[in-house]
Amino acid sequence: MKKTFSNRYIFIYSAVLVVVAALILTVVAVSLKPAQEKNQQAETKQMILKTIGIDATRDNAAELYAQNIQEADLKGEPYFTFKGGVIIPLRGTGLWGPIWGYLAFDDGGTVVGAVFDHKGETPGLGGEISTDKFAQRFVGKEMCEEPIRLKKNADKDNPYEVDAISGGTMTSNGVTAMLATAYEKYSDVIPCHEDCEAISALMMEEEEQ
Repeated sequence: MKKTFSNRYIFIYSAVLVVVAALILTVVAVSLKPAQEKNQQAETKQMILKTIGIDATRDNAAELYAQNIQEADLKGEPYFTFKGGVIIPLRGTGLWGPIWGYLAFDDGGTVVGAVFDHKGETPGLGGEISTDKFAQRFVGKEMCEEPIRLKKNADKDNPYEVDAISGGTMTSNGVTAMLATAYEKYSDVIPCHEDCEAISALMMEEEEQ
């Protein structure tokens, strides 16, 4: 004979299952949190090290970071120094979510390395910001007098222009805004070489003509 259950029994049974499942998920999340935070910290250190040409793994990132990077603060805004320059963090919003990265400058104000990443930009389009090819576009640029901007058909001789991502207009705009925000925060620590003001004045004269 088929056994039947009352609606009250089914309700209580379902409620107990939900509570048990929630408890299990909570325990798993709490137990995994330290490992997740450790992995996130290692990934951040890997990104920072990469801007100065050091390829680290999760296993040796902490050691290499301690040997090469010093943490600093500017009015509550964190940044980093290394032998010969500074590294500034970048935080912004792309087409589909957060984007972030780091820029390393030598003591003359020239970008020597860059790294970018994203949470959900379109693969093959905006997602290209996480590639080494995109990051390489920033090497040799500077942010002495103004932020770097992404521009279609950028002038390669202009130290403040970088080629925008083909087919990734919104992500490119997000990167430009992110760089402008970083410039506002860190202009006091970004190095400037002696010819920087002369270059900026010359560029302004060309734009006016």
